[in-house]
Formats: sequence, structure tokens, C-alpha cells
Amino acid sequence: MTIRVVVADDQELVRSGFAMILSAQPDIEVVAEAGDGAEAVAAVRRHAPDVVLLDIRMPRMDGIEAARRICAETGCRAVMLTTFDQDDYVYEALHAGASGFLLKDVRRDDLVHAVRVVVAGDSLLAPSVARRLVADFTSRGRAVTADAAPELGTLTARERETLVLLGRGLSNAEIAAELVVSEHTVKTHVSNVLAKLGLRDRIQAVICAYETGLIAPGG
Repeated sequence: MTIRVVVADDQELVRSGFAMILSAQPDIEVVAEAGDGAEAVAAVRRHAPDVVLLDIRMPRMDGIEAARRICAETGCRAVMLTTFDQDDYVYEALHAGASGFLLKDVRRDDLVHAVRVVVAGDSLLAPSVARRLVADFTSRGRAVTADAAPELGTLTARERETLVLLGRGLSNAEIAAELVVSEHTVKTHVSNVLAKLGLRDRIQAVICAYETGLIAPGG
């Protein structure tokens, strides 16, 4: 299958560079480029891509609002382009429906891998990003108690453990090592957690883990 991608960034060199790298892959096609969020939304509606790369800071409409509209209206997966040292919008972007983040100085191979990862239904959430999310979450005073989340009662004990480890930003391999099970078993647990809680991906699972109080900030 060919992965269809839209690249949105107001910096032409960044945008064209990403598009060139992705287009060189036999299984990836860049179907459109956009210079701002509004153009990105229009391009996604027109071309129905699998993935859209969105710069967070763009004129007319920023990447967060574009992601919110795209994720609400389509099945396209949104990946944010960012510089974590400057952008303080991790929480908002995740709540908008983003499936992950890429630094603008991402390596060529990591860019290609990221597109393939999100199309496969996974998400890009390194532990460093999870920590940033927790810090953002804590600063907003959003914590609630687990008693306020009866849906967690549908999870088995092992699925709750899996959700906690997801919330800490661990990969499937790391969760498997922590729980002393196979990666296949972890994938099953993750799928069950997402299905039972009505979550789209791992990133939403991380948010859920903190918003329900299953994990306390710093826990």
C-alpha cells in the first residue's frame, strides 16, 4: 500500500525538504504541501491522505487548530512538527488529536519511520515528551481522582498495569520487559485498553492515565 502524506509548514525549505525525503520512499507519496493551517485542512479534505505533518506555529490557522479540525472530520493521522524548547503546546496538540511529535531537525530515517509508525496505528510519544505532557498537565491543575473514572473498572489488573506504563511513555518492548511478557501479549493488552476505554491511540491513553488519576504527576 502507498502511504499518502500532506506536509504543512510555513517555512518553504523545511516543507520541501520533508516532502523530498518522503517522496523518495517507494511506499510514500506526498500528495500536497501547505503553507498554513487553513491550507492544510483544505488539502486533507481534497486529497484524503493517511498522514499530515503539521507545523505547530503557522499563520492564519496554527497547527493545533488544523489538527483539531482534521482529526474531528477525517481518519487522517496528524503529526506535529515542533521545537520542544520553544513550543509549550504539547497538551493542547494531543487533545486536538495529534498522534505524535517530530522535532524539526529530525533525522531522515526517523522522519520516514514516524510516518510508517502512525499509519500502522501506533503513536510517537517518547518518554521525554511524556514528561513534558505531565508537566503541562500538572501546571493546569487538571488532576482528578480515580473514583471519578468508573470506566477504569472495565480493565483487568494487567490492563491497568499496561495503562500505567503507557502513561509513563514506555514502548511495547519496554512494557514487555517490565511485565515479563512477550511483545505480542503487550500489543493485545494495549488493544484491549484502547477498545475498552474508547481511545484512538497510545497518546490518548497517556492523557487518560493522568486525567483519571491512575497516575499522579511524578508517579
